[in-house]
Amino acid sequence: MKLVTFVEGSGAAKPGLVVDGGIVDLTPEGFKDALAFIATPASVQADAAKARAKSGAKIAMDKVRLLAPLTNPPRIFGIGLNYLEHAAESNMKVQAVPTVFLKLASSIVGQGVDVILPKASSQVDYEAELAVVIGKGGYQIPAEQWEEHVFGYTIVNDVSARDVQLATSQWTLGKSFPTFTPMGPWVVSKDEVGDPHTLDIGITVSGEKLQDSNTSLLIFKIPALIAHLSGIVPLEAGDVISTGTPPGVGMGRTPQRWLRAGDEMVVTVQKVGELRNGVVGE
Repeated sequence: MKLVTFVEGSGAAKPGLVVDGGIVDLTPEGFKDALAFIATPASVQADAAKARAKSGAKIAMDKVRLLAPLTNPPRIFGIGLNYLEHAAESNMKVQAVPTVFLKLASSIVGQGVDVILPKASSQVDYEAELAVVIGKGGYQIPAEQWEEHVFGYTIVNDVSARDVQLATSQWTLGKSFPTFTPMGPWVVSKDEVGDPHTLDIGITVSGEKLQDSNTSLLIFKIPALIAHLSGIVPLEAGDVISTGTPPGVGMGRTPQRWLRAGDEMVVTVQKVGELRNGVVGE
């Protein structure tokens, strides 16, 4: 299944499922938002999906606007330096444990929303990432039980103001300007993706392919990330873990390639989809 948050006309944001080129509204099944659906047991999710499919009440995709699939995740955990070549191009040492930072939920935007280049930075960069969405929370989750706690996967573009990010050892503010977390266009359930460590991932910026890799090259793979994070803080349903970006970011290129007003970024992750966002000046 593909879980979305959508707006029809001038109405309120609603959770829905993509079916046969359209969307079915999940609010008649009692779900106020996508987070409520994710936090529900899988059997209830399946029953709701079947009920909506039988209802025949499908909304055409061209009649809705997609927001980020999760507008209110409890936390967004970012994982830094999780591909060897990206660590090298960043002139940073790979750590013995995952490098973790947070991105603020106020920075989330969805498909088609422009990323705003802030006046406070002249070095705004792109980062294509596969993100894991937690379905069942837990504390001290064993690595071998990781999949029991995953709802599905989405795309995150971890936009980063490098001059702000690297001014201190704390990365959160440099990665949390308004619009700096494009996410979507949906969350694909884990059964549709299968092994998340075999997926092609990349980004084009204004038609130029700048990142082109595969999630098999992750240093800390998803079982290790879930075990590490949950060993410190209990994970919650709806938490997003953005697993890190492959090489090819603007900071690591010669000459460096910062985002410019008028750029269009298209992140693709195999079996998950395509996330497209423009770039404008503040």
